[in-house]
Amino acid sequence: MRANLASAPRGADLASQFTVSLHYDRRLCKEDIAGSIAHARMLARQGIIPKADAEKIVKGLGQIEKEIEEGTFKWKPDLEDIHMNIESRLYEVIGDAAGRLHTARSRNDQVATDTRLWAKKQASEAIARLRRLQRALVDVADGTDGRAAVPTPLPSPLQGEGTPNAESVLPGYTHLQRGQPVTLGHHMLAYFEMFDRDAARFTRARAAADVMPLGSGAMAGVPYPIDRASMANGLGFSRISTNSMDAVSDRDFMLDFLHAAAVCQVHLSRLGEELVLWSSEEFGFVRLPDSYTTGSSIMPQKRNPDFAELARGKTGRVFGHLIGLLTVMKGLPLTYNRDMQEDKEALFDAADTVLVTLEAAAGMVAGAQFDTARMRAAAGKSYVLATDIADYLVGKGVPFREAYVIVQDLSRRAKAAGKGFGELALKDYQAASLKFGPDVMKVTVDSSVVARDVPGGTAPGRVREALQDAYRRLYTARAAGEW
Repeated sequence: MRANLASAPRGADLASQFTVSLHYDRRLCKEDIAGSIAHARMLARQGIIPKADAEKIVKGLGQIEKEIEEGTFKWKPDLEDIHMNIESRLYEVIGDAAGRLHTARSRNDQVATDTRLWAKKQASEAIARLRRLQRALVDVADGTDGRAAVPTPLPSPLQGEGTPNAESVLPGYTHLQRGQPVTLGHHMLAYFEMFDRDAARFTRARAAADVMPLGSGAMAGVPYPIDRASMANGLGFSRISTNSMDAVSDRDFMLDFLHAAAVCQVHLSRLGEELVLWSSEEFGFVRLPDSYTTGSSIMPQKRNPDFAELARGKTGRVFGHLIGLLTVMKGLPLTYNRDMQEDKEALFDAADTVLVTLEAAAGMVAGAQFDTARMRAAAGKSYVLATDIADYLVGKGVPFREAYVIVQDLSRRAKAAGKGFGELALKDYQAASLKFGPDVMKVTVDSSVVARDVPGGTAPGRVREALQDAYRRLYTARAAGEW
């Protein structure tokens, strides 16, 4: 015990290890410098500091930004964070004029401003990568091999031809059991919709971060005639905060970002899981590109879907960051508390994780080779037509619940005989019910999907309409500069 205590860090060493945030908040350097430049220029315009000193500050900050970009900036952990490191260096570069920069500003509103600027950029990047992933999904749904790799130009959103995967049939699953026939285009567009909602969530997260807290001071505002509106405009904020106490202690925008990231990771994980299953020999529906798989260390025949598995596996860490920050914030009184220093690592890592996973998912989908013949065979050799056969009996006047029982019995007989519905003869059907006529032999996987001709259904015509709508949405997103 004594030996352990003797080796434990104490005093300044412990403070350094426990309180220093420089090792992660230094990635806010661009935002911190941008905020400081806007603040210095405003102070000069308002006559709060001499214009000459403001010019020195702006020039010095520009030099510091260049040093950071070139890797010559000397970071000092004893200065705790990014803000003090930059301010200390500014003193070295321009002298006493650097002392005027922190006029009418606190580290509380400074760091809140920096983090909001960073979160806005990351939300925009997430949206852009979501759009690229959606593009890859649409190209698979369309069956236009090769287009997914080229983000522009988009094909005409009014096209209605050349969409083979609107008709490519595969089994649809519930409980991971084959249920009903669907088309590959319909299946891929289900993920398009998921990621479209994710883009909307990140858009809302970006809007939540688009509020400038600078000018709130430590918590009560500042006793100077500052111009918050001009700073907000210069930094690209659409509005300013309306309560100084809330402004310096609000981390809702981070929670919004983390929630958007967590839900997005759920969808990426689901996609990853299906790619893992579909690329297995048991399914054989897809071959993933070699650049997104890895070999086994001992089994030379294998290619493992590691990227898809990691898309699934990384989801937990994003969940953890959301729960972690919720837990940090749940008991904090107004206003700023040092607990909030724990917010940035969660935000940074969640953003890094979701962005790289989106990039990997887009690459996997764009390069995947789908075996539509095997998919069709899997649908044809199974019992996915059971509901259609029951609906056939309904068309002959049999109540659905009675038809359900008849087809349930028919399914058992077929399975016992080792036959799929497509292998049954008319006499096999009529042994289950005399309501079956010769036209039951026309019930196929193709007639099944064609019959689902309702808005949102898997009928090829409806899938083509959905593809046109998806292309329109991507056009709109492109025109809005989202990707």
